[in-house]
Amino acid sequence: MIGVTENQPEAAVPSRASEDEPADFATLLSRAYELGEMIKQSALAAEYVYYKDKVSRDADVHALARDFAKAKERFAECERFGRFHPDYNEALDRVYELEARLEAIGPVKQYKEAEQAVDLLLHEVSLVIARAVSDSIKVPDNNPNPKGCGSGGSCSCGGGGCG
Repeated sequence: MIGVTENQPEAAVPSRASEDEPADFATLLSRAYELGEMIKQSALAAEYVYYKDKVSRDADVHALARDFAKAKERFAECERFGRFHPDYNEALDRVYELEARLEAIGPVKQYKEAEQAVDLLLHEVSLVIARAVSDSIKVPDNNPNPKGCGSGGSCSCGGGGCG
């Protein structure tokens, strides 16, 4: 072999970038996928998947979620005309009632708690990554559910649900 001595390896195997070498985009994506897999294998993610499955198999939850969706539709119709619609308060009260009944079901409550735990973990991971790059990088605030329609925020529709 020309140009290869006994002290040189025959083929240099690319290794992961050291701390002194810049990482290429493919390496960064690969590491992100590895991190994602680690998170998927975590106890928090397992608990989330367990309760999500439990909720999806619960007939009582499905029936109540259908009623909740209908109540939200009715409220949306009333809301188009504003607070002066004759059924506005009744429709809003029905949404709140059904939302409370849904959230009182054990698996739904546990599912929402597990979902919040995973959301918090993902936020913390994104914050650590951002701060490792620079303290001035903008990271979304700690509220994984921004205010607005569908999230139970300022419009008071109580969106969330578990459908």
